[in-house]
Amino acid sequence: AAAAAHPPSAFLLLLVLLGCASLAIGGAAMAGHVLGGVKENPAAANSAESDGLGRFAVDEHNRRENALLEFVRVVEAKEQVVAGTLHHLTLEAVEAGRKKLYEAKVWVKPWLDFKELQEFSHKGDATAFTNADLGAKQGGHEPGWREVPVEDPVVKDAAHHAVKSIQERSNSLFPYELLEILRAHAQVVEDFAKFDILMKLKRGSKEEKIKAEVHKSLEGAFVLNQ
Repeated sequence: AAAAAHPPSAFLLLLVLLGCASLAIGGAAMAGHVLGGVKENPAAANSAESDGLGRFAVDEHNRRENALLEFVRVVEAKEQVVAGTLHHLTLEAVEAGRKKLYEAKVWVKPWLDFKELQEFSHKGDATAFTNADLGAKQGGHEPGWREVPVEDPVVKDAAHHAVKSIQERSNSLFPYELLEILRAHAQVVEDFAKFDILMKLKRGSKEEKIKAEVHKSLEGAFVLNQ
């Protein structure tokens, strides 16, 4: 009789272990722990969804901190699968007349109509190389190359254009992926801005550093100068 009772006991033990594992996974998800890696989504930066999340993040920050930031745009969008999706946003906003960069994390669970701002932090000032700035302040910039922040929206746009152009000229079956902007310099020349950018790219399993010079016109068009 004792021997016959053994298998059910083993089965019950297995059920208990499986139950504990399920509770642990569920608890981690509810706590917002990472269930998936952060994935960059270049197309999402210009999407209506990211724009809405960026505005929500700024509005929530203003409400919590009694601040007066004005949302401009989402510069970069990344996603991370948790219990729902954790959106990592780099956004541009105006504070007291100056454009600045901020990083925000917004947790979304669509099936519950749930949206929550988890983090909001200042990253630095946005570089003044905008269309309006190029037109109005051409004579105000220091001559020659000067270092600019790699997080700047215009620098990132120039880098993404460079990668796209390099890919179009390449015969490789593997697409180039921008991993990191290592260094960036900028210079205003006549009616356009020049960006000298050092990037770390990935193609297949191979990583390489590539330097590119990108020009931006008054109209906002980028051209890879190589």
